[in-house]
Amino acid sequence: MTGMARFGVFLGLMAIAVLAAAAFGALHNQVSYTVGPDYFHAFKFRQFTIPREMAPRLGAMEVGILASWWMGVLMGLPPLVLGLFTLRPTGRYWRAGLRAIALAVGVTVLTALAGLLFGLVVVTPETAAQVALPVETQDPVGFLRAGVMHDASYLGGVLGMLAAVWLIWRSGRTGR
Repeated sequence: MTGMARFGVFLGLMAIAVLAAAAFGALHNQVSYTVGPDYFHAFKFRQFTIPREMAPRLGAMEVGILASWWMGVLMGLPPLVLGLFTLRPTGRYWRAGLRAIALAVGVTVLTALAGLLFGLVVVTPETAAQVALPVETQDPVGFLRAGVMHDASYLGGVLGMLAAVWLIWRSGRTGR
């Protein structure tokens, strides 16, 4: 295939990476809203200028999409650019790119869940009392648990990107 066709595959894979990251953010925020609604009401809704009259779950979903889509770009660029130049034929590049995106999302999900578990174990009323939070915070424990889960997700995104680069590199070396 021509270079333009390969570039078209790259653009398609990047679009899928962005959509996967946005979908992750929307679903992630449904879980983290359940864990700590105060994290959204005292912090995220204000940060993303979510109108007060919007349904909170819908607002959490919007925050998740806005806070995550760009991670699809950051997570997708390194492995997909590597694949663009190292994987032939185009069909192999497409398949490896889809596997890399799935791996990156999977690593991110697992890291977010580990962050949630960590927050559930470590964040207690005693530890939460030692952290400076927004004045409006009414549930410091839930706020911090949701915050830990969010931070772990960004770490998971970086780890997922590294795993995706490894997968693409390995695909170039093994032919799979």
